[in-house]
Amino acid sequence: MKSGTDHLTSLRDGRTVFISGSEADDVTAHPAFRNAVQSAASLYDFQSAPENLELMTIVSPSSGERVNRTWALPTSFDELVERRRAMEAWAGTHYGFMGRSPDHVASCLAGMLMGIDVFRSYDPARAGALQDYFRYARDNDLFLTYVIINPQADRSKGAAEQADPYLTAGIVDEDAEGLTLRGAKMLATSGIMANEVFVSCIQPLGPGDEKYAVSLALPMNTKGVKLLSRKSYEAAAPSVFDNPLASRFDENDAVIYFDDVKVPWERVFVAGDTGMMMRQFHATPAHVLQNYQCQVRLMVKLRFLMGIARRIAEVNGIIALPPVRDTLGQLAAEAALVDGMVHGMEAKGAQRGDYFLPDAHLLYSAQVLTQQLYSKMITTLRDLAGGGLIMLPSDVSDFENPEIARLIGKTQQSPVLGSEERVKFFKLAWDAIGSEFASRHTQYEMFYAGATFVTRGHSFRTYDWSLGAAMVDKVMGSYERERGIPPERFSSLPAEVVPAIC
Repeated sequence: MKSGTDHLTSLRDGRTVFISGSEADDVTAHPAFRNAVQSAASLYDFQSAPENLELMTIVSPSSGERVNRTWALPTSFDELVERRRAMEAWAGTHYGFMGRSPDHVASCLAGMLMGIDVFRSYDPARAGALQDYFRYARDNDLFLTYVIINPQADRSKGAAEQADPYLTAGIVDEDAEGLTLRGAKMLATSGIMANEVFVSCIQPLGPGDEKYAVSLALPMNTKGVKLLSRKSYEAAAPSVFDNPLASRFDENDAVIYFDDVKVPWERVFVAGDTGMMMRQFHATPAHVLQNYQCQVRLMVKLRFLMGIARRIAEVNGIIALPPVRDTLGQLAAEAALVDGMVHGMEAKGAQRGDYFLPDAHLLYSAQVLTQQLYSKMITTLRDLAGGGLIMLPSDVSDFENPEIARLIGKTQQSPVLGSEERVKFFKLAWDAIGSEFASRHTQYEMFYAGATFVTRGHSFRTYDWSLGAAMVDKVMGSYERERGIPPERFSSLPAEVVPAIC
């Protein structure tokens, strides 16, 4: 089965990645990416460890080889829970800070395959291409990312109305072999360390946008695929001691430009149908499964942040203060809310044909709430820590200077930790809640699922309003307007009003 070494080898494929004014060569060795790439590879070492094999993997029904359990299509409550436990364990290896780990887009494709009839009703040939690709991706245990958002430009206009008709990736031409794609898509989170990219659109498309209505998959080293990386927080991290998260788990984000990329038909799942863009996500279980994975990961991340919160209180000697316990109790309740909703999605799940799916409305409710909660919780943690997050030695080399180390010992004190351990902890806390890396994560958790009106719209769409409506109708049907009411019933009213009412 796939190992970390296998994954590293697969990334040395000649892909085109631009960063800091030049083209990166081998992303497994480049100082902007190498540690995060190694963290991604370690996911495969974790799943292939003998003690994790049953938890993390299944046997592929077509190849007979073991692959990650996220490729499984759950047919029962128990299978859904087994799948979640694997995702939970994987998230634990990066403390929830790799938002686009391999189980995310694999969940999206698994959901699409569960709804293959939706694709068949659209085009049997494209449905066949999707089935074949799913088998290929599963049997090779591919790390997939996706780009499903159009570049920001004039947000008041649709894709076809932009000044550059190929700002957004669209079909240039088609022939018997396939189609040609030109333009940009975002946000290729983890694209640097992924094997392939799923290209689609989750934003509404209207009349005239047909050429942007494409769903397809490509290897990252396909000719004409160009990744424009954002700033690397890993490259800016002087050491693991100073930035223990940013130095190892900066999954990176990138804009992808498709420079007249030829895509064979066997890699194309939708072409030219704007309505099918939405149906592929929402008429199949794809959108629910991919975002369920996100909530599992966030559940793990919040557990980590709760560890940071309590340790701050312990290190500063304030754990016994009633206001601090009040704050920690509120944080714990918010973290438990997410935990409970993940388990509730499973408990309230339902059979859909052959498959057992998490409850859609609890999922979307969790997204609505966590978009609000995450930044609030980060602010609370920063308030709890105070100036201790800022007044730290400049970097780990300060400990190598005897005079500076002596002064650190005098100024960095705690009732429970030595000076070096105190600095080590607060460097970790800052990287989790205050650094540029942490700020990116706050932005990510607020918007990866879409703008708040989008997630609230999903909540509105999936809530069972009929239950409450039936109760309202029942109570209104239990009484009628009373007639001929005796005047004494209105003795508290002004006398001149009573005759008019009666």
